Amino acid sequence: MFDAVLNFLSSGLLHAGWLTMVVYLLVMTQITIFTVTLYLHRCQTHRGVDLHPLIANFFRFWGWLTTGMVTKEWVAVHRKHHAKVETEEDPHSPQIYGLKKVFWDGVGLYRNASEVKEDLEKYGRGTPDDWIERKLYSGHPYWGPTLMLIINLALFGVIGAAVWAVQMAWIPFWAAGFVNGVGHWWGYRNFESSDTATNLVPWGVWIGGEELHNNHHAFPSSAKFALRKWEFDIGWAAICALRAVGLAKVLRVAPTLDVRPNVHLPDAETLKAVLTHRFQAMTDFYRNVIVPTLRDEAQHAGESIKATPRRMRRALADGGRWLDGESRERMQAVLAKRPTLSTVCDFRNRLADLMEQRGAEQALKGLQQWVVEAEQSGIRALQEFAQRLKSYSVVASNA
Repeated sequence: MFDAVLNFLSSGLLHAGWLTMVVYLLVMTQITIFTVTLYLHRCQTHRGVDLHPLIANFFRFWGWLTTGMVTKEWVAVHRKHHAKVETEEDPHSPQIYGLKKVFWDGVGLYRNASEVKEDLEKYGRGTPDDWIERKLYSGHPYWGPTLMLIINLALFGVIGAAVWAVQMAWIPFWAAGFVNGVGHWWGYRNFESSDTATNLVPWGVWIGGEELHNNHHAFPSSAKFALRKWEFDIGWAAICALRAVGLAKVLRVAPTLDVRPNVHLPDAETLKAVLTHRFQAMTDFYRNVIVPTLRDEAQHAGESIKATPRRMRRALADGGRWLDGESRERMQAVLAKRPTLSTVCDFRNRLADLMEQRGAEQALKGLQQWVVEAEQSGIRALQEFAQRLKSYSVVASNA
């Protein structure tokens, strides 16, 4: 009897080897990742996809079992992140708290934000509020991880506690720490969004597609995060698979930008497209106007474009928004010596301001005036950009 108990404690019911436990761990954690990205993020927070009740309830149970996170709290914290991104009210901005704090204590920041009752009511609207949510999932959130620990101990014996510990650390590390931290610090950007969000890699597989964070911030309500032909979003692949069997309905994906021929002056359709694709427009301006201007001026000075520090080049892309006072003064000193670059940067800032104007009539008049002046500037790159911009139109995606 004693030997049987000892054997159970050491090996559990499965008597599994290391390979079996690793496979089990990876499968379990990836289901948890899908719970976060498909259910909490794309479905509940941004309403980009509607999941069949069978799938939605499975994910809600799985999130309770493997993380103890409450749907309303997660949704509220993330919605506030988008509403207050990179400000002092952002629950987890590396620009405010520093990368180290967000990376290593992202779960602490999340916990602090989830305790603000006013934010839960403001940003957590529309989340489940049925009997099982009140009495179990949000009423006893830690019962789920406790049950998970018991299951792991039963399956694997004492080593199951280590498997459970990795499960409990998975989301805090990869989501609260890695995506929220590194995803606003390092990587590449398809869109010059009004924040520091980056795409960590072009193949969103390990974290369910959340690696494509810049794409998501550019089009938050899109159920599809991969927006370039060479990008891959495994979360979107899962949604397509669920849709194929009637278990998911895609509500929104990012619209496509098109260019119409023979548009002489921006019209209402142009304005709609510019506002819809504002981040794409600012990205195009940087790549097709600012960078060529930098390159031309460097060539005239007998230098390489790399002579301009990378941080300065990035500051020119966003108007120096993230520079401190001293760095901003240095940028202005550089622009003062380069009149053409200064001119195109002024056009960039004016375009950004236009996109924030309220009132369609006033915004359209401003855009028309901007295009006319850009075409009369005598700066070829700026003229070509203006000719393309006035022809923008939106094509609804059929994905």
